[in-house]
Amino acid sequence: MKKHLFINYLLVAVLMMANVSFGFSQNKNIPNIVVLATGGTIAGTGESATGSSYTAGQVRIGEMIDAVPNIRKLANLEGEQTANVGSQDMSVDVWLILANRINELLAKDDVDGIVITHGTDTQEETAFFLNLTVKSDKPVVMVSAMRSSTALSADGPLNLYNGVAVAASPEAKGKGVLVVINDAILSAHAVKKMLTTPVHAFMSPEHGQMGTVNFGLVEFFHQPHGIHTVNSEFSVDGVKELPRVDIVYGCADMSTDLIDIMIEAGAKGIVIAGVGDGNMNKGTLEAAKKATSKGIPVVRASRIPVGTVLIHGEVVDEDYGTVASDELSPQKARILLMLALQKDKDMSREKLQELLINY
Repeated sequence: MKKHLFINYLLVAVLMMANVSFGFSQNKNIPNIVVLATGGTIAGTGESATGSSYTAGQVRIGEMIDAVPNIRKLANLEGEQTANVGSQDMSVDVWLILANRINELLAKDDVDGIVITHGTDTQEETAFFLNLTVKSDKPVVMVSAMRSSTALSADGPLNLYNGVAVAASPEAKGKGVLVVINDAILSAHAVKKMLTTPVHAFMSPEHGQMGTVNFGLVEFFHQPHGIHTVNSEFSVDGVKELPRVDIVYGCADMSTDLIDIMIEAGAKGIVIAGVGDGNMNKGTLEAAKKATSKGIPVVRASRIPVGTVLIHGEVVDEDYGTVASDELSPQKARILLMLALQKDKDMSREKLQELLINY
C-alpha cells in the first residue's frame, strides 16, 4: 500500500471514530477523560523484572488503565489505541493522526480532557507538536515511563494515575500540552529529556517545572512560556504530510557537504545542531549561506542541552540568511520549521525568526 493511501486510510478511520459516542459512566461529579495510547516503554514488557531488556508497546490501553488502583475515582475514563510503537519509531504520520483525533475529541461537550501514553525518547517532540496544533484549551497531558510495566518498581502506573489527576484538574485548563512524569508537571515548550534511563530523566532547565503532582494532588507554580494551542497560528486540519526538514549535528571538523546532500535528498529546510552558541565551521557556514540564497531556510540551534542561541552572537545571521533557534532544541526547532513551511513555503527570514522567539 502506498504511503499516501495508508495515511488517507488512517485519517478516514479517525474521522469514523469521531462519530462514536463514548460510554462514560454516569458519575457526574468527576470529569470525562479519554486516554489515547501510542505504545512506548509504559506499555512495554520484559522477561525479567530486574533486567533492562524489554519490548515496547505490549500492553493494550484497557489493561493499562485497569492495572492502576483507584484511577477511576479521578475521572470517568475511556481508552483508545491510537498507535502502538516504540517512540523511536514515532512519525509525522502518527502526529497528524493524533492531533486531528485530539481536536475531534475535545470538540465534544462530554470530553473534558485527554491523556496520551507515549514512549520517552521522542515525547518532548510529540508534546511540542501537539502544543502548536491542538485547538482547545481543555487539558492535554502526556505520560510515559522509564521502566517497563514488568520491571521492578515500574513507574508507569503512578505516572498514568498522576497524569489523569492533572487532566482532571480545572487548573490545567489553558496551560497547553503538559508532560507528567516522576511527580513533575512540565510544559511542552520547556520539557527536555536530559538523562538516558533514570526515572528523573525529564526536566525543564530553563523555565523550571510548572508544578507537582503527588499521588493525585495537583499544584501549579506558574504559567507556560510561549504561544500555544488555541492561540497558535498553525493548523493540521486536512494536512496529509509536512515538508521535510533535516537536522545536521555539529562537531569538530564537521563535513561541509552535509547541507548540500540533505537538500539534494529533498529537504525543504535545515536545522543545524551547532557547537556552543549554534556555531559551525567556515565550510558549513558557506553551505548554509548557499542554501538560504536558494530559498531553503536554515536554523542555527545548538547541541548543548541548556541555554539560548543568540541572534547576534559569533555568527551574524543577517550575513548568512540564517535564523537563531532562541531556546528551542534542534528537534523542537525542526517541528516549528516544518509547520511554518506547511503554512507558507516562502516564509520570510524575519517572520521565521519571530516564530522561533514567540513559540
